Amino acid sequence: MGHDHDNHNHDNHNHDHESMIKDFKQRFIVSLILTVPILLLSTMIQDWFNFTVDFPGRSYVLFGLATIVYVYGGWPFLHGTYKELKDKRPGMMTLIALAITVAYLYSSATVFGLEGDDFFWELATLIVIMLLGHWIEMRSVMSASMALDKLAEMMPDDAWLVKDGETKKVSVNDLKKGDIVLVKPGEKIPVDGKIVDGKSDVDESFITGESKPVKKSKDDGVFGGALNGDGSLKVKISDLGDDSYLSKVIKMVKEAQQDKSKTQGLADKAAFYLTLIAITVGVTTLVVWLIISGDLAFSITRMATVMVITCPHALGLAIPLVVAQSTTLSAKNGLLIRNRTAFESARHIDAIVFDKTGTLTEGSFEVSEVYVADESYDETTLLTLVASAEQDSEHLLAKGILKSAKKKDLKLNDVKDFEAMKGKGIKAKVNGKTIEVLSPKAASSRIDKEPDLKAIELATYVYVFVDDAFVGVIGLSDQIRKTSYETIKTLKERGIACYMVTGDNQETANKVAEELNLDGVYAEVLPDEKQSIIEELKEKYTMIAMTGDGVNDAPALAKADIGIAIGSGTDVAVETADIVLVNSDPKDILNLVMFGKKTYNKMVQNLVWATAYNVIAIPLAAGALVAVGILISPAVGAIFMSLSTVIVAINAKLLKFN
Repeated sequence: MGHDHDNHNHDNHNHDHESMIKDFKQRFIVSLILTVPILLLSTMIQDWFNFTVDFPGRSYVLFGLATIVYVYGGWPFLHGTYKELKDKRPGMMTLIALAITVAYLYSSATVFGLEGDDFFWELATLIVIMLLGHWIEMRSVMSASMALDKLAEMMPDDAWLVKDGETKKVSVNDLKKGDIVLVKPGEKIPVDGKIVDGKSDVDESFITGESKPVKKSKDDGVFGGALNGDGSLKVKISDLGDDSYLSKVIKMVKEAQQDKSKTQGLADKAAFYLTLIAITVGVTTLVVWLIISGDLAFSITRMATVMVITCPHALGLAIPLVVAQSTTLSAKNGLLIRNRTAFESARHIDAIVFDKTGTLTEGSFEVSEVYVADESYDETTLLTLVASAEQDSEHLLAKGILKSAKKKDLKLNDVKDFEAMKGKGIKAKVNGKTIEVLSPKAASSRIDKEPDLKAIELATYVYVFVDDAFVGVIGLSDQIRKTSYETIKTLKERGIACYMVTGDNQETANKVAEELNLDGVYAEVLPDEKQSIIEELKEKYTMIAMTGDGVNDAPALAKADIGIAIGSGTDVAVETADIVLVNSDPKDILNLVMFGKKTYNKMVQNLVWATAYNVIAIPLAAGALVAVGILISPAVGAIFMSLSTVIVAINAKLLKFN
């Protein structure tokens, strides 16, 4: 099966990554152990801490230990440089290799006759810190994808296939779309699908970040990987293997991590320029000091110090650590980032367009009024008829009618010849009578006088006809989500304008807009008109985000500067969205804006930390202030450097979701 093959490749990639991590760890530990004697034998360190360790041949022992550290510990950087130069893209590795090589050659020269102090200890600490940095970085990137891979591994390998009235255990690889599987209480759901029988509480926290289990019953969708509660469920398979929601999420998070954002490109550019600066300033330093002092040993020491100091350990970690932290945190909190640059630009959003149903409102309708126009019916019989007719409909309103009928425990009748009339309503036969359930527009030409309806908040109406005779109206209302109020209020306080588009009638739309205090509302909009609304708003605002639930919002999502797809299941595949919010909670949009801003700020802080140090240290190392008695020794340089690395690492870890 293709699925297996992919998994195999995928595992290989991971094993490579894992063995690389192991390799870095091992090189780090060995180098660290060797660094201790190197430090103890270095005269500079002895002078600082006022102790002496000396014996004949001390400098040769030092040289030997340092050579091992340079070759064994420095190998990944030397090898990486070869690759970078081959691709004509010198970056981080080249910068590190340059620094350690200069330190090594210079110090070796002092052992064999060049005047001056060696800085083998500088070389050793440099390599140890760099190995540690790379190891941490690889681990953090790995742990974000590992967390998701672990989920994938947790997917059950077997499932209970229900066929011809029998239930047997089969491998998940043998299942096909449309098969029915039985999920027993406490088992993991093996596939994405729709419940055809049974009810249970399902824990989907791995995807939604929502800790409380969700009640699921017939016709509800479930995800592979979710944990079934106390009921048993029969599930009809809709997606398997690589098409499943979880696989898509894993793929997306992986892509997002590899997808370097603009900010990340900055770090590589910075490394490239610092390499050039190191070489230029180094050579200049050498030449200038030679001319001034004529002292070769001193001039070479200055040059080596400059080149070693220019290498900012922190730069290599500045962005990756933040990326790893932010990708993991957002995936855990139900934000899936498909486009990192869009995510980082979320801080510039100045207008958001919301698709009403299911975002600002619950999107689950309930019957709020039953109006009877024909004496021979009462509310219950009318609702029973309509619910019976709507049994096979996929429409949101139909679901609302069925939900209300279920609550009232109404016994539904069999339905025949069901047909859905797009944009108008449905038609079906129940107990030999032809039932039509129509939209107000479709019904208007067939009614003599308008019924006297209570104007209920946020209501949508359907008109019922039996054998061509008008018998009544059912009103359904959608509730505004509790979190919508606070979200809109906070967004507006931050200077972000909030608009709403909806296919619903103007009256209902205006009520929602009024209730939430929106900046504008577009009602009775057809799906293909949403795009032009975005274009219109673009003339007024600099960065527009559009949130929609996918299918018919795709063109508008693509048109907006940042497309945010909301909702679950199939919509994770909304190729046009930059960011997918797993829950339909508008509060997540607020989280997204805030978290995007936080992530960006952290990256910039880290870049500043990593490079500011160089701006100060390079001239000092070159001896710019030697006249006033300030001259940085390689030692002090190294300490500052380690400090900036530690600050950057801690700063990245301090990134919190909200």
